[in-house]
Amino acid sequence: MDAPRVPLHRSLTFRLLAASLTIAVAAVLATAWLASQATSQTIRQQIGRSLSDDKSVYDELLGYAATHRDWSGVRPLVASRAAQLNRRITLLTESRQVIADSGTGPSLVTARPSATVDPLSVDLRLTGRTDRIDPRVVGPFRLTAADQGALREELGRSLRCLTDYGSDGQIVTGPYGRPKVVVTQLGKPPNGCELVPRATRTEQRPLAALRTLIAACAGEKDLEQVWLAPDLTISVVDPSTSLAVPDRTARAAACVDKARRTQLEPWVAPPALLFVTDPADPSAQPAFPLSRDNLLRTGTATAVVLMLAVLLTVVVGRRLTRPLRALTEAARHPTGHPRVPVGGRDEIGYLAAALNELAERRENSERLRQAMVSDVAHELRNPLTNIRTWLEAVGDGLATVDGPLLALLHDETAQLQHIVDDLRDLAAADAGTLRMHPDSFYLNDAVSQVVDAHLPNATAAGVRLSVDHDGDPEVVADPVRLRQLVGNLLANAIRHSHRGGTVTVRTGTGGGRVTIAVADTGTGIAPEDLPRLFDRFWRADESRSRTTGGSGLGLSIARQIAAAHDGSITVASELGVGSTFTVTLPGAVEG
Repeated sequence: MDAPRVPLHRSLTFRLLAASLTIAVAAVLATAWLASQATSQTIRQQIGRSLSDDKSVYDELLGYAATHRDWSGVRPLVASRAAQLNRRITLLTESRQVIADSGTGPSLVTARPSATVDPLSVDLRLTGRTDRIDPRVVGPFRLTAADQGALREELGRSLRCLTDYGSDGQIVTGPYGRPKVVVTQLGKPPNGCELVPRATRTEQRPLAALRTLIAACAGEKDLEQVWLAPDLTISVVDPSTSLAVPDRTARAAACVDKARRTQLEPWVAPPALLFVTDPADPSAQPAFPLSRDNLLRTGTATAVVLMLAVLLTVVVGRRLTRPLRALTEAARHPTGHPRVPVGGRDEIGYLAAALNELAERRENSERLRQAMVSDVAHELRNPLTNIRTWLEAVGDGLATVDGPLLALLHDETAQLQHIVDDLRDLAAADAGTLRMHPDSFYLNDAVSQVVDAHLPNATAAGVRLSVDHDGDPEVVADPVRLRQLVGNLLANAIRHSHRGGTVTVRTGTGGGRVTIAVADTGTGIAPEDLPRLFDRFWRADESRSRTTGGSGLGLSIARQIAAAHDGSITVASELGVGSTFTVTLPGAVEG
């Protein structure tokens, strides 16, 4: 019997593989996610620190360039910052000539600079400011101590003026570091409050020069129409109305930065290329080693994920192996034949069903064994009891040894021999050692011999025997065993036929096989008894004695002999009509 096919999704192998892959993928993803989070955080921290360091270097060099007209004294600053950051800091001119280098190493002529240090064109991404000109560039607008004192007095009067109007303000630094007042809380309009102090004597000349540059850039020929305040607020007015002309004012405002750069260029250091690199390899990317805390956090997260994966694997494994443990306990049960629940349509479920079937067969076999032992004991007890009784009677002088007694003892001994021979044949058949001696002979001759041997018994029972041959097939079989098979069927048919009944033996061929049919007109067999017909010691009528019902082994032996010849026995029966036993054997040759 072939094992039932297990659907792939219910297969134990598939489920084990799916569970293992799911746990492994979940563990890998969780570990990777936790590690990536820790690594990303570390990298962000390190990048932030590196950018902060780079910005600080850029800002310091930018401040140096804003307050010096050249780079001649920048080397100490570069060396100091490089030692603090453990980085190589290099300044090159725009033509790639070395200005200052904190260490030796590969040439940076073709390398990409970290930034360009130019106080007149500030990198807003590094500074976060909105003015492209560094506010530390003062140039010709540097105020004297007297001018600074005058500005402070002006700013104080402006704040008091705002307070008088119910407003408030604060002092902020404007271009060139020049302070001014910005309104932070407005009450009444602060008319008359000077929020931007007038230009000092120091500022008048550079402001006039700047106004000239702006007018030239904006294409204004009449310089008197261009008004420039100390906070660099500019307007171009119409002399007839003294009002600002919007388009001309906008054009002039767009020229302020350009004019300022032109004016301030002689007061600052020329642009320089800044390189902040690794001391050993300037082309290497910055390394971001994990800190001890991050390593500990990553290791802890990995250990937790591993423990969860192990725990989940144990839980899933115990769940999958629970039916196997139940099967093991059932198989090791010392007594009885316990059943195990069939959990599903998988290998374990089919194994449980097979074990249940095996337990049922073992129970049936045990019942049959016990019944067989009981039947054998019963069958042997009767003849042995008779023999013992007569021998004791002879020994006590109650009977004499004469011909009838000897015949009786001989019959009982023969019956014992017959039962023992039948049991031996069945045991040999069960062990697969039932010996066969095949030979070629004509089937009709063997069948006729059996019919002739049973004719006296049939006559005594009032049963008529008849033979019907369809051809004369030659077969290769064990002639002794074949006659035993037919004899058992014939004896069984005579025994169950009524007086005046008929038993017919038919032979025939077809399809390379031979058939032997033994039909009687006896009592017949009930349909519910047919499945047990070939069981050992079984009789349809339990009330039949050994004398009238035989030993109950004849049909079992007949089936074993047929099976040993690769043949079979079938039966068709109807109650009150009779039964027909048909033996089919292979290897027929038409004669």
